Amino acid sequence: MTNYPETGREIQLVSRPEGWPAEENFRLAEVPVQKLEDGQVLVRNRYMSVDPYMRGRMNDVKSYVPPFQLDAPLDGGAIGEVIESRSENHKAGDFVLHGLGWRDYAVLDGRRARIIDTALATATAYLGVLGMTGLTAYAGLTKVAEFKEGDVVFVSGAAGAVGSLVGQIAKALGAKKVIGSAGSAEKVQRLLDLGFDAAFNYHDGPVKAQLKEAAGEDGIDVYFDNVGGEHLEAAIAVLNKYGRIAMCGAISQYNTTDAPTGPRNLALAIGKELTLRGFIVGSYNQYADEFAELMSGWLRDGRVSYDETFVEGLENAPQAFIDLMKGANKGKMIVTLEG
Repeated sequence: MTNYPETGREIQLVSRPEGWPAEENFRLAEVPVQKLEDGQVLVRNRYMSVDPYMRGRMNDVKSYVPPFQLDAPLDGGAIGEVIESRSENHKAGDFVLHGLGWRDYAVLDGRRARIIDTALATATAYLGVLGMTGLTAYAGLTKVAEFKEGDVVFVSGAAGAVGSLVGQIAKALGAKKVIGSAGSAEKVQRLLDLGFDAAFNYHDGPVKAQLKEAAGEDGIDVYFDNVGGEHLEAAIAVLNKYGRIAMCGAISQYNTTDAPTGPRNLALAIGKELTLRGFIVGSYNQYADEFAELMSGWLRDGRVSYDETFVEGLENAPQAFIDLMKGANKGKMIVTLEG
């Protein structure tokens, strides 16, 4: 490349949120772009992902992934175009999936930049349905919750990127019934359009009562938990004997400064012999090829579709993240970065 960029923009974390994140926790900064070393590539990011798990990384606490550092850029899934390469496996023009989002330009080891086929699917699909989001849904349902054909499945946060795929995967694998919860009438209708058998707005009344009505005499066999709190308590109440819970997220608790809600009925898990199992997708990468083959087929035959919500401009990434935490998205929230 003849005009190697001298500087680029990045979003830095300047303070740790207390409760809900706010614009003042972030800063748009202009920084030098480092020169390439052997084995590295320079990527101009085109799309980046914002995801609920990032909220936990904004706290200075020990977790399964290190916290974001103050006065340093955040990171996360991104798709970009290689514009200069000193990696023998990459050339200018390749589109790659990598983990250095929240910035215009990323310099990284070529081994951390996976070339994607944009003829097979849109670039953004690799951030969602064909990426970590899709694998989370598949592994959580089939490996963690040990889904079986004929199960009744309940998914909370079902209009989100992961939840909407969980329901559709369950239907594709032969679920007897799939129930979803969401936060608006519009999202409830979208779930029904995606093939969920029943869906309800958790703002319309107690979750337990609405879930019981939706499940009927069948009860539920599997609960895919994205929300925690009242939803988890309701699922424990309605689960059948030997029911299984895949604990993926607890978005209802990420921004609270009070003691978290419930579940207050955990003792029911004893008599029902329930299994509650937390998981992180990084522990299930061995199933990535299995998942990719199945999902590619489901996309081709129309059994799975997906939603994306786009926000334009790196400078708007913090607000996109804040909006995501408040449920403003349908499906995957993606920030587009102009080239």
